[in-house]
Amino acid sequence: MEKFVIEGGTPLSGTIAPAGNKNAALPALAACLLTEEEVVLRNVPRIRDVEDMLGLLAGLGVAVSWRDENVVSLRANDIDPGAVDAERATRIRASFLCAGPLLARFGRADMPLPGGDVIGRRRLDPHLDAFRSLGADVRYDRKGYRIEAPGGTRATDFFMDEPSVMASENAIMAAALTPGSTVIHNAASEPHVQDLARMLLQMGARIEGIGSNVLIVHGSDQLGGADYAIGQDYIEVGSFVALAAVTGGELRVKGAATDDMRMTRMAFERLGCRMEFDGDDIVVPPGQELRVRDDEGDAISKVEDGPWPAFPADLTSIALALATQANGMVLIHEKMFENRLFFVDKLVTMGARVILCDPHRAVVAGPTRLHGERMESPDIRAGMAMLIAALCAEGQSEIGNIRQIDRGYERIDERLRGLGARIERVAAERVPA
Repeated sequence: MEKFVIEGGTPLSGTIAPAGNKNAALPALAACLLTEEEVVLRNVPRIRDVEDMLGLLAGLGVAVSWRDENVVSLRANDIDPGAVDAERATRIRASFLCAGPLLARFGRADMPLPGGDVIGRRRLDPHLDAFRSLGADVRYDRKGYRIEAPGGTRATDFFMDEPSVMASENAIMAAALTPGSTVIHNAASEPHVQDLARMLLQMGARIEGIGSNVLIVHGSDQLGGADYAIGQDYIEVGSFVALAAVTGGELRVKGAATDDMRMTRMAFERLGCRMEFDGDDIVVPPGQELRVRDDEGDAISKVEDGPWPAFPADLTSIALALATQANGMVLIHEKMFENRLFFVDKLVTMGARVILCDPHRAVVAGPTRLHGERMESPDIRAGMAMLIAALCAEGQSEIGNIRQIDRGYERIDERLRGLGARIERVAAERVPA
């Protein structure tokens, strides 16, 4: 077990490049199961979730090798579709992304229950409904799901009851290896869904409507290999912007995929955080006076998340931490997950003025002078929010359970030290039961 020890109050300044998008890398790794040919993925973040996914794939028989620091080669030519390791599957939500490729290629998938962040109820129904529409039979017991299509999957036209990102990815992958044209209505359109679709184009599928909520997947009975570069992580970009703003530093984020940052820019500017686009870089000016911009008529402003292209749910925790340092009052409305805001008590102990109205809404009044505290990270994004708070707080903070942060942010302590942060990773003493 490890923890972060942080001395706050130092402006973070300099230049940093975001890692590859975690949420794009995980489905891309699963997509290697669609073909016997080699798949090479570039700009893959070296994070705990990726390592767990690679371990899961290796257990299925995928030959995995790192060619370079962020380049991985995969070849799935000798696969046992019934060998999904239950223990590894419970570590990550993305383990269920193997279901679509296994079903389409082998006619069955035995899937243990997935793990992942406990940020609220995360339904598997949209995945299973998609598989049923593609001709599969789904059976459940307490260990997991058996999904079978003995006669093979068949092209279909179906409507998803919610634009679930992972369910859309599972449906797209299964449809790509199903001959004929499958139409998916109300599909998710996040940048990582678009990334997966573009990778499948390389592998030989034809997909219309990329970036929209209606996808037409012209599948094939055989797909080839690919050499594909994962896009930049726009959630990490937003995290870095917030870190610079609350500490008062000047930061340039290189290759920040600015097209994916438009809604984040609008929401952060509502909290007084200016970010300037310079080509494909984002520059955060130094010494910003963060001030909430009220709505017309002096109404209390609101930051709310939603399906793409709305403000990303994964940045809600980050926005809340940023709001604690902004002059004024704002409502943070997390519409999608009912447990995501349950970390705010950690910020309250640091001195933040936050009222948790209900599982989905919190009112933040700032700015408040935060002080160092000992905390435990409950999930990836809450961990980053706590890290943001600790880096602008007075005194020393300790954040435990940092494996949660490591699941989504590559070498975050090393990279932040390069910007001037005083942060150390140390062994955490075991607490007796």
